[in-house]
Amino acid sequence: MTGKDDFLSWFRGPWFDAELALHNGDAAPRRELWSRNEPVSVLGAWRNAVGQAEIDALFAYLATSFSDCTSSEVELVACDVAGDLAYTAALEHTSVSVDGAPRTYTLRATQVYRREGGQWKVAHRHGDTVAE
Repeated sequence: MTGKDDFLSWFRGPWFDAELALHNGDAAPRRELWSRNEPVSVLGAWRNAVGQAEIDALFAYLATSFSDCTSSEVELVACDVAGDLAYTAALEHTSVSVDGAPRTYTLRATQVYRREGGQWKVAHRHGDTVAE
């Protein structure tokens, strides 16, 4: 298995599972997969966060906003791995309740990952809503 195959196995498994948990109101699995080393950042569709405290607050906020995810699909557009760094560019198609109201949307999401202690961790995320 190549480094890219190993990364994609993690991305399609634990990473996807953590995103699904977040969309059902549980931020703990997502936080587990995020780096505890600076720098970390999110340039989000709804809110931005830089640094550990802001990341924690953002994920808690998202968990209280999301519930009842009925559909989640990640369309991987591009991906590469170079040693202990990786990136993904994807379209995230989601149907979920946001503050109790059903909503379906697609986000363009680019993420940067680094391998820390042999485990992949997310270090940066940029997401924006695709205009319909």
